[in-house]
Amino acid sequence: MVERILAVIPCLNEELYIEALAEKLVATSRNLPMRIVIADGGSSDRTPHIARELAQKHNNIVFLENPKRLQAAAINLAVATYGEGAAFLIRIDAHADYPDDYCNALIDEAEKTGADSVVVAMKTEGKSGFQLAVAAAQNSLLGNGGSAHRIAGGNGFWTDHGHHALMRIVAFREVGGYDETFSHNEDAELDLRLRQSSHKIWMTGKTLAIYYPRSSPVALFFQYIRHGKGRARTILKHRAMPKLRQMAPAAVLPAALLALLTPFIPIALLPLAIWAVFCLGYGIALGRRAHNGVIALAGPAAMIMHFGWSVGFWMEMIDYLRKRPR
Repeated sequence: MVERILAVIPCLNEELYIEALAEKLVATSRNLPMRIVIADGGSSDRTPHIARELAQKHNNIVFLENPKRLQAAAINLAVATYGEGAAFLIRIDAHADYPDDYCNALIDEAEKTGADSVVVAMKTEGKSGFQLAVAAAQNSLLGNGGSAHRIAGGNGFWTDHGHHALMRIVAFREVGGYDETFSHNEDAELDLRLRQSSHKIWMTGKTLAIYYPRSSPVALFFQYIRHGKGRARTILKHRAMPKLRQMAPAAVLPAALLALLTPFIPIALLPLAIWAVFCLGYGIALGRRAHNGVIALAGPAAMIMHFGWSVGFWMEMIDYLRKRPR
């Protein structure tokens, strides 16, 4: 029997997902000494009401108010409040689903490898309409750039980053937990500090997370603005050298601005046009392969993702340069 496990579900306006997710977690972890914390960031829907009912129904679920709203703050608060005596922290994202053996597989991998953190691949699934196209884009090279936590499988391997799943609480506390100034990319930033402190991260191939993406173009665009800002903040905080796949989307906004010169310099449109044709063509190819015309919209979905990411990245970079002491 492993030592006590702390599972934390940070959530904000997740009334459509939280009950089924929590009930499944309870049902599939009966053989584990687990406390489940639903940490709500001030939801305006029925999420707090549902979470409180779940806490009354199950003695291993507790409801925790997260006044700072962000996921990073929710997990830090849960660890500070309920982490004493627990060996493992398992992060459960509310906008996702997990295999029945998810928690058991994570514990087994941590014990077998001795890893300080066990991360997972993330498969995106859409239910209908535009969400299907977003899922296809995010599962493809076009949308994930070949990121290990999107395509991992097999027996697993040591890595520098992955979708957060399990972490030894002693390691989490040693590096100071999540940086609560990050609304996005807080996981990659924490992984960087873990590696700097000689902690080891294992990408398991034994299980994965299933993520449900945004279902509207506007929501997707603003989500990726936040992703871009988060990546820029990580680079600036640690003076880290970004990978090529992370920087390729950063070129989209400059290409769009360059295209404004097209009336004066016709060739100025070329970089933006190449990007657009590639994305649209890739989406059409995905749609044909899946025999689903909706999935052909993966091209426009990826364009929204790339453009939003680029806007967020350069917003953060410009803001840093503007505030930097001269």
